[in-house]
Amino acid sequence: MSEEKFDAIIVGGGLAGATAAYILANAGMEVLLADRGDFCGSKNVTGGRLYAHSLEKVFPGFAEEAPIERKVTHEKISLMTPKSSLDIGFSSEKLGEDPESASYTILHSKFDPWLAEKCEEAGVMLVPGIRVDSCVVEDGKVVGIDAGGEIMYSDVVIIADGVNSLLAQKLGMKKELTPHEVAVGVKEVIKLDEEVINQRFGVRGNEGVAWLSAGDATAGAFGGGLLYTNKDTISIGIVATLADIGYTDISIPDLLDRYKEHPAIKPYIEGGETIEYSAHLVPEAGVHMIPELVRDGVLVTGDAAGFVVNLGFTVRGMDFAVESGRLAAEAVIRAKEAGDFSKEGLSSYVDALNESFIMKDMKALKGFPAILSRREVFKDLPEMVDDICTKLFTVSGKPSMDFIMYVINSMASHLSVAQLTSLVGDIMDAF
Repeated sequence: MSEEKFDAIIVGGGLAGATAAYILANAGMEVLLADRGDFCGSKNVTGGRLYAHSLEKVFPGFAEEAPIERKVTHEKISLMTPKSSLDIGFSSEKLGEDPESASYTILHSKFDPWLAEKCEEAGVMLVPGIRVDSCVVEDGKVVGIDAGGEIMYSDVVIIADGVNSLLAQKLGMKKELTPHEVAVGVKEVIKLDEEVINQRFGVRGNEGVAWLSAGDATAGAFGGGLLYTNKDTISIGIVATLADIGYTDISIPDLLDRYKEHPAIKPYIEGGETIEYSAHLVPEAGVHMIPELVRDGVLVTGDAAGFVVNLGFTVRGMDFAVESGRLAAEAVIRAKEAGDFSKEGLSSYVDALNESFIMKDMKALKGFPAILSRREVFKDLPEMVDDICTKLFTVSGKPSMDFIMYVINSMASHLSVAQLTSLVGDIMDAF
């Protein structure tokens, strides 16, 4: 293998890497896709929700064939204290009515192998179970990879090795991650009978629920809880920013156990059996953590490029991964046609990204990491909501006050003028 030169080598068999590999192979290029796991998807971890629009561009109507779990038709957001939960829900058949606007719950252990199979059918040489130690650089240009001492050459390398991206770090394209830039996610997949899931969540057929929660899920620290319904399992997890881990004495795995025991969550998973347990780092700093994306002979894409946006009510990463993988592949195709794999020859990737929804959304939402990192959002706000709702829904024969007075009194008891002014400032900056 070391004597053969590929048109492109892609490191990482997740959604970004596999999408790029598939498109390049379909363009007639010789492609090697290397993944460290025993199979593509074995090491990939996510909450489990895929917004379909990006993949529809590559595989129109993919949901009819791919191993999706359920189509999300029920949205739910919760603000939690230890004993209460304010739930905001929205259910509509309009959610996902159009295939391009649909979203699905998926399990990487099923979905990614399907995508890898599509790559192999297109002619990609898939090599699982291989650890790529570094990129090979000659005269300032990336010319291949070093996998345990075995050198494999190519015109271009696409780095899609995940949020840490040690390859990009070794090249100096990406700085070492700081605790403020990433969160750690811990997730379980819990086995339950399909009909039990339907009854408990009030769904039928392939309808699914996406449920995100903040507040007590992370004991008031920056982060949140997630719950997604699959066909006959439930994906449940906790995401907590590394910088906030010291805020509480509770470990991340214990936070998940605690979340599962919350009175608003426990009835939905009761009697289930945990069949999968995983953990993963999650990019959290938005546009502020995007690294250098292109150099001579190399591009960075997917999680490795920090393409994730968390708005609290939606968490987007997989659609960014697919789109960035597609754009990287198209840039490589243009570079091959021009016979120029230099930074300048590959720069159409950056141009395409800047015109795509990825960069437009990340730039438009650049202020949200600052808002979501504030303690008021995860501790004070849930406590205020608990206080207001308890008073609002309690009838004891005592005189009631206007709703606005409940809000004012609760805000006064939880937030100082300085905190409120600072919070409003961050919100204004975000928009």
